[in-house]
Amino acid sequence: MNNYALILAGGSGTRFWPLSRDHKPKQLLNLFGNGSLLKQAISRLDGLVPNHQIFILTNHLQEEEVRRQASDIPACNIISEPVRRDTAPAIALGIGIIKSIDPKANMIVIPSDQLIQDDQAFKSLMRDALTAAEEQQALITVGIKPTWPCPSYGYIQRGDIVPTPNLSHECREVLNFKEKPDMDTARSYLSQGNYCWNAGMFVWNVNTVHRQLEKYCPELAHFVDTLSESPAPEETITTLFPELTPISIDFALMEKADRVLNFEASFDWDDVGSWISVATYLATQMENKTNTDITAQDSKGNIIFSLDTQKHVALLGVEDLIVVDTPDALLVADKNKADDIKKIVNQLPDHLI
Repeated sequence: MNNYALILAGGSGTRFWPLSRDHKPKQLLNLFGNGSLLKQAISRLDGLVPNHQIFILTNHLQEEEVRRQASDIPACNIISEPVRRDTAPAIALGIGIIKSIDPKANMIVIPSDQLIQDDQAFKSLMRDALTAAEEQQALITVGIKPTWPCPSYGYIQRGDIVPTPNLSHECREVLNFKEKPDMDTARSYLSQGNYCWNAGMFVWNVNTVHRQLEKYCPELAHFVDTLSESPAPEETITTLFPELTPISIDFALMEKADRVLNFEASFDWDDVGSWISVATYLATQMENKTNTDITAQDSKGNIIFSLDTQKHVALLGVEDLIVVDTPDALLVADKNKADDIKKIVNQLPDHLI
């Protein structure tokens, strides 16, 4: 019962405009008809972590919707960052809160915006990761076996196997963390066979990670100590959190830590980074991907998504478009520029963001 979890739920998700807005980004959307990605992340922890030991970190723009969707999580476990400070301060905040409750806690850190459909395989791997975190006194990362040389992900270089006779998943030493590579470098990683995608999922014992923060991130260690001992944690967060240096957890800690181990995921995984990713899970009609009925003439390779699934869409002589329909906005974009949708968001009227 000393397993805790921190779900990071503060992303903006601008690549999914017009469906995604500041107050309701990707992790809060029901893109696949089986609940939002946040709801799925919470459900995935069932049997691993009791609901009252799950904490969700969000921001003031999304707090109301997070609370509505996470109604089974105690209200005091949903924490709004006063400002955005990247993943290292965010995770340190979670460590401080959990340390105040149970200094010997084991802790899972997961993003809220990833699609994982095989919940049982996820739980099986996380159980092994929790065991290894305690037995090996190490920081555990979860990686994804690459299926193509993706230049948009960070990579983890895996080393020797760590003997773990009581575990069902192979555990390896981490040699290096690699930032997003160019395509040629990504191809090299794939051909070498000992690299995995960095999924941004971590498992550790609070004591272990605290010792590493003391050694490599004294600013964050001090924040953790102050927060864990504070008689008024909300006030401490409001006062001290904005002063923390914005930095990712990889740069701040994981690349420096004394011992980091890796489990390669045995479950499916998709970070659903754009409408192109969503299209994989939509129905195919007349060589187009869609969540609603369409009629197509001389049209193929298009992605159609409508909040009104009763709306019929007709396509004539168009290819490789993204068409997303909401009550107050319509997006028509070149599919090859899906990653640039976030650029046009900056030019929109405030009421549409």
